[in-house]
Amino acid sequence: MKIVNMETFVVPPRWLFLKITTDEGIVGWGEPVIEGRAETVETAVHELKDYLLGKDPLPIEDHWNVMYRSGFYRGGPIHMSAIAGIDQALWDIKGKYYNAPVSELMGGACRESIDVYSWIGGDRPSDVGGAAKEAVDRGFRAIKMNGTEELQYIDTHRKIDETLERVAAVREAVGKDVGIGIDFHGRVHKPMAKILAKELETYRPMFIEEPVLPENNEALKEIAAHTSIPIATGERMYSRWDFKELLASGHVDVIQPDLSHAGGITECKKIATMAEAYDVALAPHCPLGPIALASCLQVDATCHNAFIQEQSLGIHYNKGSDLLDYIEDASVFTYEDGQVEMLKGPGLGIEINEDKVRQMAEEGHRWRNPVWRHRDGSVAEW
Repeated sequence: MKIVNMETFVVPPRWLFLKITTDEGIVGWGEPVIEGRAETVETAVHELKDYLLGKDPLPIEDHWNVMYRSGFYRGGPIHMSAIAGIDQALWDIKGKYYNAPVSELMGGACRESIDVYSWIGGDRPSDVGGAAKEAVDRGFRAIKMNGTEELQYIDTHRKIDETLERVAAVREAVGKDVGIGIDFHGRVHKPMAKILAKELETYRPMFIEEPVLPENNEALKEIAAHTSIPIATGERMYSRWDFKELLASGHVDVIQPDLSHAGGITECKKIATMAEAYDVALAPHCPLGPIALASCLQVDATCHNAFIQEQSLGIHYNKGSDLLDYIEDASVFTYEDGQVEMLKGPGLGIEINEDKVRQMAEEGHRWRNPVWRHRDGSVAEW
């Protein structure tokens, strides 16, 4: 079996899909993308295509090593996202070739289902109490929200109070038994993060996410000293080598590698196993499309430390197109009692509606994240 073609599709709302075709007619799908940089990742995929065409798709570990190690300059969001989508598609082909889900080829599933959470609010969260109640009424047992708007290095306590009021409204709306993830989104600098981490304790969050930017992970030591809330991070970390120092520091409780950013299934399985050795939980980042989510669930199925899965159904970014629009059988992502079952079909366990993909690729997208500024005109973290 040989790889004979690789096609990419820029599709709304902000995704990039990859189709790898073999000479035996077996097709694999991947989702190589960085939000806001789809065309850049697409170029990186086609650079790697030169190596892959004509190759047997099955020796995935060797292909991964060549794609990563054969380049003198390696790593980072663009390179690792390109590898991630290719890796997903290769695993999809391999599972279909052996007529087994990817999880079965990685040793088999250790769970039947996993909790999922629903995003509420938007980039500037409002009416989060009502949104949280609606999510719980739809059966979710956990939600995640952006905690803050932009914050200066040292900001006013009014903004702290506004964040606390939003979280309080959510806790009041959903009761004490629903998990609340609070995403700082890298918008908060260490001085304010210490205050927030301490004052949010009364609402018993499930975790606080990216309390500081990953390039400032050394600050997690001080933040952890101010709170008992589990600390989560990792969506902007792209390899096991990025996670190595973080895990060894002992200052993270939940890692969140993204299966479309951090080298795909092959790499994220290794990252998850590293984390298990440090007694750290896994909650893969996935505000993306159906291929990324299916890849996450295949890894979740095999990882003892996986405890909850992000998913993008109805998220505020998905305007005009959503998670289920691109798959033939939407029932594979049915959420019941706040959980989704592990995927049982061959490969990634989903069937892509290729006609829909090609139709929407004609529309494409130019999604960019907003540029925020502080009152003084300086650029703020989004």
